[in-house]
Amino acid sequence: MVEKKLIPIKAHFFFFMAALGPILPQLQVFGKELGISSVVMGMVTGILPFIYLLAKPLFGIIVDVHRNCRKTIFMGLILIMAVCYGCIIFIPLRTYNIYNVNIEDVIYRCDNVVNTSSTDFIDVDCTSECLTKMEKYQLYLNTYTTSNASLCDTTDENQIGELPCTFRCKESIEIPNEVLLKTASFWFFIILLSVGTIAFNVVNSISDAVCFDVIGDQYDYGKQRIWGSIGYGLTALLSGYAMDNFLINMEGYGPAVCIMLIFATLDLFSCVKLDLPIIPAPENIWKELRHLMKYKVVCIFLIFTIIAGAADGFLTYFLLWYVEDISEQYDLKNVKVLEGSIIAAESLGGEILFFFIGDNILKKLGHVTCFSVCFLCYALRLAVISMVSSPWIIVGVEFFLQGPSYALTYLTIVAYANDIAPSGTSATMQGIAAGLDDGLGYALGSLTGGILYRYIGPRRTFQIFAASSALAGILHYLIHLCFLRKTASPRRYEAEYSCVSQTSNPL
Repeated sequence: MVEKKLIPIKAHFFFFMAALGPILPQLQVFGKELGISSVVMGMVTGILPFIYLLAKPLFGIIVDVHRNCRKTIFMGLILIMAVCYGCIIFIPLRTYNIYNVNIEDVIYRCDNVVNTSSTDFIDVDCTSECLTKMEKYQLYLNTYTTSNASLCDTTDENQIGELPCTFRCKESIEIPNEVLLKTASFWFFIILLSVGTIAFNVVNSISDAVCFDVIGDQYDYGKQRIWGSIGYGLTALLSGYAMDNFLINMEGYGPAVCIMLIFATLDLFSCVKLDLPIIPAPENIWKELRHLMKYKVVCIFLIFTIIAGAADGFLTYFLLWYVEDISEQYDLKNVKVLEGSIIAAESLGGEILFFFIGDNILKKLGHVTCFSVCFLCYALRLAVISMVSSPWIIVGVEFFLQGPSYALTYLTIVAYANDIAPSGTSATMQGIAAGLDDGLGYALGSLTGGILYRYIGPRRTFQIFAASSALAGILHYLIHLCFLRKTASPRRYEAEYSCVSQTSNPL
């Protein structure tokens, strides 16, 4: 039997995340289709988290102090998010030509190609039975063979099997940076992406604080948050199917935006019924927080929160980018259905299970063990994704490993941040923890991920992040086992992280 007072918060999580399911995972893919490179996108999404780092605690303090306006602030941010994401549909996408090129004998180096009837070379990405992976070439008109167009190679690195064979080539998506920065579409997209995502992240942080205010010590946070996962997965799958089947242009995002706006409107109605209890305001928020930051166990927690955010940020920003790339290698159709299936598998698989049982796991194992295991699960997840032979395998990987990596990590960070927050500073502490996780951590993952993705390739980048996550999990456990075990004392759970009681030892 569902408690009546919990229905509004469950409804908010469901509708809010359902509004994000169709659009949030696709934002980087949308940028890719505008011609933005992984390096530029990594820089953009790497800068934004620093703004979250400032915005979340700021709005947390505003909500804690001006609690009579909490609902107005909350709903206003949801409206801003929906409007910004909705306006993305007005940005025109580029169209790309597809070329089928028959190569009969050899592919020459481009600097050896002379006397062609065309003065322009077109950068193309090609797949073929003669290639083991997608390769970059330049296409030009050829007057010396029976084929109207031919390919030339700008490097000696492309490995080609036995010819003849047919190459399927698509105009290169990436636009040179000096050209990209002069286009209005790029800046319009960056502004909408920035404002909308800042609003989303702030709402997400405040939602956690509101949830803890509502449930108190009586109910489990994960059992409320699970409804967000359900909504997110369902609408991601629905919009993926709609984009591939209801539009002739496969790059159209109209269905995704329509679904987002519908559920954002429903969320605003659900927030009207949301009861936000008032907690007595503290006398000095900053004094309490400065005192809290003196404890070394808290500092260690926040450092590893950043590392966890880096792994999750890289997956958030570049998983579907990777799916788009390998789908082209395998000439896969219905890519949006695949991407929707991946998001649905993440949300409706292990994520739901771990949001449901995560609180019990935390109580039994403690935050240190859980956090360490989460890093190892991230390592396994990243490593397997880097080795997949078919994009559809990623659906199964995300179904089983999203829960013990993302969901359990999320619960660990949120529960601990709430556990150590001084009275009346729940939203402030949530803002600090979330700002470091999907703020500074996401920035680190996005910046390094974008650069590595461009210059060493996607598979090696996933493997580097896998190795880093494994190392972080081992170090996290050993640091607490060898150096911090005696400094921690429980406050709410039998967990090693709780160190705010008077018996704890500061630095």
